[in-house]
Amino acid sequence: MHTLPTTPSTPLRGVRRPWLCLGTLLLLPVLVQAQVALQRSEHPVRHVSTAPALAGEPVDLYVREVSPVTPVESLPVLFIHGAGTPSEVAFDVPLPGQGWMAYLAERGFATYAMDMTGYGRSTRPAAMADRCNLGQEAQRQEFGTACPPTQATALTTMASDWDDIDAVVEFLKQRHGVEQVNLVAWSQGGPRSAGYAFQHPAKVNAVVVLAPAYNRRAAATATDAALAGDAITKQSNEDFVKQWQGQAPCQRQYDPAVSAVVWQEMLASDPVGASWGSGVRRAPRVPTFGWTPAEVAATRTPMLLVAGLTDGQVNPERVRELYADLGSSSKVLVEMPCASHNAMWEPDAAQLFDASYQWLHSQTFRGSPRGEFTLDSSLDAP
Repeated sequence: MHTLPTTPSTPLRGVRRPWLCLGTLLLLPVLVQAQVALQRSEHPVRHVSTAPALAGEPVDLYVREVSPVTPVESLPVLFIHGAGTPSEVAFDVPLPGQGWMAYLAERGFATYAMDMTGYGRSTRPAAMADRCNLGQEAQRQEFGTACPPTQATALTTMASDWDDIDAVVEFLKQRHGVEQVNLVAWSQGGPRSAGYAFQHPAKVNAVVVLAPAYNRRAAATATDAALAGDAITKQSNEDFVKQWQGQAPCQRQYDPAVSAVVWQEMLASDPVGASWGSGVRRAPRVPTFGWTPAEVAATRTPMLLVAGLTDGQVNPERVRELYADLGSSSKVLVEMPCASHNAMWEPDAAQLFDASYQWLHSQTFRGSPRGEFTLDSSLDAP
């Protein structure tokens, strides 16, 4: 059973922001480039967990809001993160032109970003505080030695992620007095958001997914073999930069200044991980199941799929397969030539943001509810 938070929503607090380092006082509401007054606040959503490591226990799901003072769009937008980076880092980057939430908020949407159990500022299972529960190689990279794990199974699952989403969706429905929400997701957020839409079609108006992780051979149910293994994963700044640079061949596609700000936000979201080794971002390892071609074919929710053609983490061909398998009659595939897995932090981000606005506003892209599009890039290919 889901319960709503017992504490009131509060202004965003305790979050380090680069503009504070510059001596600029952050005030709410905030005037942004479009001269639209935005307000940022946080909402702790209390939920009875179904995650294996916390089953039956109350947890707090961190939800950040970025909204216009007076929204003009009737349905709120919920952002859902991927396998590692928490939502407030992924979607609320404090740099001009790089904040996806702010872009939609400037255009009238009330936007929210949630952290799943085990991520960011949401409740984390106790096993995540033990560095021995990292993989052996990850431990050696950060500490030079490795110790045996105290937890060798998954702490959360795709099913518990769907329950986390439902708790926040119910909170947003009550907060806004609506029956549906919109979902925007990235990477592993693909099966999280689209799988949720399949299970709860009456609660989801439309979905936008960037680089959705999809595998036509995905398991239908969780197996003991899939649940067994490392409990947590890590990412260091070296890991982060190397991975991004390796899939950004277009000139100016990777910007070290943007990378530095994102990484600062990453460490701010995980003070414990920031103290490990060189400073890392921790996340639970989440087995994916229950989102097979059968569920995809039965999904009717309008969906916009976006693929970066230089993505080295989710092969664009997998996104094309998802588009082909998706049962919705309202579906669009948008491909971005000079965009990596981190498209929302790159120079062509405005194209991604605009596509998402068009879809959430009207369930069309360039006036069409269906079709495949390849965008022009502002960058020079190698």
